[in-house]
Amino acid sequence: MIDMGQYIAGPGAAMVLAELGAQVIKIEPLAGDQARHIGRYGESMIRAYSRGKQSIALNLKSEAGREIAWRLMQDSDVVIQNLRPGAVEALGLGPDTVRERFPRLIYLSISGFGDMGPSSARPGYDIAAQAESGLMSVTGEPDRLPQKVGVPIIDAAAAHLGAQAVLAALYGRGHTGVGETLRTSLLEVAMHLQATTWCDYLGGAPEPTRIGDGQPNNAPAAEVVPTRDGHIVLSAYADEHWARFCRVVGREALATDPRFCTNALRVQHREALRVVLRECLSSFTSEECVALLSSNQIVVGFVRSYRQVLQSADVQASGILVDALGTDDQRHPCLALPYRLGDAPRATPTTAPACGADTQRLLTELGFAADAIDELRRAGAVA
Repeated sequence: MIDMGQYIAGPGAAMVLAELGAQVIKIEPLAGDQARHIGRYGESMIRAYSRGKQSIALNLKSEAGREIAWRLMQDSDVVIQNLRPGAVEALGLGPDTVRERFPRLIYLSISGFGDMGPSSARPGYDIAAQAESGLMSVTGEPDRLPQKVGVPIIDAAAAHLGAQAVLAALYGRGHTGVGETLRTSLLEVAMHLQATTWCDYLGGAPEPTRIGDGQPNNAPAAEVVPTRDGHIVLSAYADEHWARFCRVVGREALATDPRFCTNALRVQHREALRVVLRECLSSFTSEECVALLSSNQIVVGFVRSYRQVLQSADVQASGILVDALGTDDQRHPCLALPYRLGDAPRATPTTAPACGADTQRLLTELGFAADAIDELRRAGAVA
């Protein structure tokens, strides 16, 4: 597989496939993936989404650099790119050109706003998709500015959905012998992540707005409740669950309180309900709340910091925390894919390569002699 991506979405899709066993060659500009130049968080993008790959640094604006890319694609099954709109076409490496030459190849493009609308030429980052998909309009407190999700969730989701599309196309090619051109966008992914809310609105519900914590149509649902040492989230909006909650906390009369005896009434009297929830739980620690409520089949979660997440027995047992193995034989902590395949152990990936770390070896495998490689370097075609 050839990864011509930058930042998260494209490289992330390729990383998923690398973790599933694909050989992934990351074609980088001579200066490297742009994420390598935006400080510490960019370096973390490289560690998270370019591990398990080989890196070759090519000047694709040069004829010699493009010829090397063509030779790499000749023996590849998949090309993935999320460069700015029009960039691969300007280089002569767009999906139509590549697949005309190699019909069995699967070509995935991830853009900001798709390739068919008036915004097709606009650059698009995660935050723009959060804004234009409606996600920010429903995130945050009602009397404050719209808020983004705290992490680049659209980029990350696009990576996994892009990999899913590639796997589907590979399966299809096994039946037809022909590859496929795949396209998705951050805008479409962002809307898809809100499918329930969008279906509710498309079905005639009022336009959703920001309400902070809680859910607009259910209570208590996704309520953030302070505890003695932090916060929990709580959902007990089914009447049966609400009655059980009242019994567990020793306030059974609340189950028949005329303000709270149905979900609709609890939604109507949400502020009073929140006062009651604080009265019932603020004397407990978060861990005590989780133990008490979950043992009675009530949905509850401890709002953990990153440090506390690492201390979670559930996270430790899941195996999602793995070590990538560096060329220096040092182990570097990272996150595995969020699923397991049967009883197979979690993969131990290699760390992300330095820009161009595999250029010499890959060119040699393509048949270039050492003096020819030196000439390519002097000409500025490779690094």
